[in-house]
Amino acid sequence: MRWTARHLDTIGYALLDHVLLVLAAIAAAALLALPLGLLVAHRPLLRAAMLGGAGVLYSIPTLALFALLLPVLGLGFVPVVVGLASYALPVLLRALLAGLDSVPAPVREAADGMGLRPGQRLRQVELPLALPVLIGGLRVAAVTLISAATVGAYVNAGGLGTLILTGLDQDHTEKILVGAALVSLLALAADRGLRALERRLGDRAGLRAAP
Repeated sequence: MRWTARHLDTIGYALLDHVLLVLAAIAAAALLALPLGLLVAHRPLLRAAMLGGAGVLYSIPTLALFALLLPVLGLGFVPVVVGLASYALPVLLRALLAGLDSVPAPVREAADGMGLRPGQRLRQVELPLALPVLIGGLRVAAVTLISAATVGAYVNAGGLGTLILTGLDQDHTEKILVGAALVSLLALAADRGLRALERRLGDRAGLRAAP
């Protein structure tokens, strides 16, 4: 592991770039998913159209999507963030809608009986109870994007994919193994951390919903 010991700074920067790519994409997707989800939650036709369109984006192969974005956005960070966000959006949107659907009708009726307006009911009752399901969707999106972000190396976006790509070009096994191992560990850490948060919020939501 001589190369690893001599290039810890390079590995650290690649790891940081990878995390920033994923976080930026998830933040962008969340900012879109929340208003879109609330817009279509009680409009079945619009909801089906929105989910269908998001599903089409999700089905496009990662490298092909980045290639489609290059003429408009160029190389680097931005097209990869936009591409990754388009993969996270359907996951977060479905999770948000499923979470809102999971709120029991008696809970909504009780909130209405307390005189809460629709906006207040949404903020104080529905969204807190839907949060565990939304975190579950966030977990799926995070793990998916951590893997997909490795392809960003092909369009000069940096990240751990750079180690894998240069390792393949140079027939450098250690670079490939380091890059692949860090991607796997990052995905595992995100999965474990968000799963624990999902369970904790689920327990709290269960207590809130209990009569």
